[in-house]
Amino acid sequence: MRDATKQRDMTAIASLSFEAAFRASLDDAGGALVRNEAGAENLCVAQIETPLDTMVAIADDHALHMLEFFDRSIFGREVEVITQATGKSVAVAENPVIRTIRNELGAFFAGAKGTFETPLALHGTDFVQSVWRALLRVPPGETRSYGALSHDLNNPRAVRAVAQANGANRLAIVVPCHRIIGADGSLTGYGGGLWRKRWLLDHEIRHFGHRLL
Repeated sequence: MRDATKQRDMTAIASLSFEAAFRASLDDAGGALVRNEAGAENLCVAQIETPLDTMVAIADDHALHMLEFFDRSIFGREVEVITQATGKSVAVAENPVIRTIRNELGAFFAGAKGTFETPLALHGTDFVQSVWRALLRVPPGETRSYGALSHDLNNPRAVRAVAQANGANRLAIVVPCHRIIGADGSLTGYGGGLWRKRWLLDHEIRHFGHRLL
């Protein structure tokens, strides 16, 4: 079941090319930042098809800046954060970083490898980045509660701030915010939709083992 509060209806753009659909997903200001040709001054953006529907990767020649489900309701705002942080426009194109994450996602969904080596660019405050780095230390097949993650950061009272930083993650799956669950073991909010969170956890349990800490 899809979470209507987290996902947008893609029906109106389903028949468009990816570039047209990408432009349509941005507001007027964001759409103006999409270029027709790739260049050193631009970020590359590409679609990646997965068992959980289309994801979109944005990268320069050095690092992955964004990996998100295309139907996320705040997709356009997430792209705007990246373009503002980098001061760059985007162009529909491939580069080595996008090819690397495409291959690594293929291995992940095949159950062959649960970790990623694609270099990442993290855009956030020092605290937010510390939360994302803590997420990167949660192994595939394991989970943490928000409280446990706060303790990992030596800041046990920051549960709410940790949850907010978790929700601000723009590198889905690679920075594994889906591995953070409620203290009682329940699933909690996930930007890609709870059905995807459940699928990802089941997939990792099946292929990589599972231990709740």
